[in-house]
Amino acid sequence: MVEKRVEAVLANPTNFLNSRRTQIVTNTVFHRLPVIYSAREWVETGGLMSYGTRDTDIYRLAGIYTGRIPKGDKPADLPVMQPTRFEFVINLQMAKLLSIEVPPTLLAIADEVIE
Repeated sequence: MVEKRVEAVLANPTNFLNSRRTQIVTNTVFHRLPVIYSAREWVETGGLMSYGTRDTDIYRLAGIYTGRIPKGDKPADLPVMQPTRFEFVINLQMAKLLSIEVPPTLLAIADEVIE
């Protein structure tokens, strides 16, 4: 990405990449590459921002869904369940490091701002 002079990245990390989260975030900081992730944990590690669902919400939905099967519901008859709650998290320390000025309107709609 550095060789291609990528200006920003939208990342949807997999479990494999999650296991290397600190290394990846450190590398993006080193190369001053702004990245928006799909999970807040990446922002807590030092990433710029995230927009996505919380794992706890997904696990709760999965539990509700699979709990219906032992009660007699047929899996083929169960509706597809999708998350309805998404959160937007911004890391202002990273924004400052990358010389990115986050507009007040963006800060106002963020669910959490890490300072």
